[in-house]
Amino acid sequence: MSTIVDADSTLWTTDSNQALHLALVRAKEDKEPLGDDAESFEDFHPVFTYPLKFASGSLAQYLFISHSARLPKTADDIEGTLYKFIPSDYSKSLSDFSKRVNEDATIFRPLGTKIASYTRYGVLHSKGKGKTKATDTLDEDDEDAIVYEVYHTTMSTPGFRDYHRRAQIFILLYIEAGSYIEEEDDRWEFVVLYERRRRKDATRTPVYHFVGYSSLYPFWCWPDKIRLRLSIFLAELYNALYRYLLTRDDVLELTIEDPAEAFEDLRDKNDLQMLLANNMFMAEACGDKSGGKKGKLGPPADKAWVEEWRIKMKIAKARFSVQCLTPKLNKWTYSANSNV
Repeated sequence: MSTIVDADSTLWTTDSNQALHLALVRAKEDKEPLGDDAESFEDFHPVFTYPLKFASGSLAQYLFISHSARLPKTADDIEGTLYKFIPSDYSKSLSDFSKRVNEDATIFRPLGTKIASYTRYGVLHSKGKGKTKATDTLDEDDEDAIVYEVYHTTMSTPGFRDYHRRAQIFILLYIEAGSYIEEEDDRWEFVVLYERRRRKDATRTPVYHFVGYSSLYPFWCWPDKIRLRLSIFLAELYNALYRYLLTRDDVLELTIEDPAEAFEDLRDKNDLQMLLANNMFMAEACGDKSGGKKGKLGPPADKAWVEEWRIKMKIAKARFSVQCLTPKLNKWTYSANSNV
């Protein structure tokens, strides 16, 4: 039984960001490939910590709160507060949660439609004596490969509404002034990033782990298109999403909802890299210096050509004008045959 302690309240306060501890928990078989980094996925149970754990794929939740002493009357109702923001089916039993983690590890599969994937070497491989880096790509069937898969989904996707209710707590914890969306609005779209690893068993069982997600909302754009607004992103997830949207005829532009400075910087770098990597755009923009052919970026810039490419790249006007400054300022060093 807890002891009632009457003491100065200042001695019993703590930073809520430090008090709440999160963990994406993997089954035992799936922790081994992580090596020493496996600790990053476990809860250390420090003093004043209230652990909220998630099964790493299905995001099934476990919440446990305990204390050896508490203040009378003024003590916050921790569970009552969290209860307002997480689904009511969370587990309070660690043994039941651990059992759920092991069961979900082999049966959980991503919801929605797969739209992209990319590969990276595993942690243990990158720490070996080889010259490969963790960011190097390789074939998905390679035994050292970690595959990252991107799925597109909506609230109408079977099972996703409940899944999103478990995932959305991250919005409040990691996005300043973030809030839950109105889930009854079926116009919301989502892209979810998963890590897929294969176990070393006889059947090479695939296991999926949640990495992150982005939400998109469509706004009507005259006359018959939509402008998608992106709320959050990770670098590789953004690139995969952007390539996917280039294939959709109904999307006119991809815009960002109230981006933070770091968010804006990351988007600028990714957009610029994609623009500079487009050989056709660069060749037309900068011209052929050896042949004396003038580039479309001028000066003066060919406005019709700029607008044609802006629409093709699905970038808003102001942003595209800024992105065009880099190849324009550096065109004197560019040739159509150079490696950009």
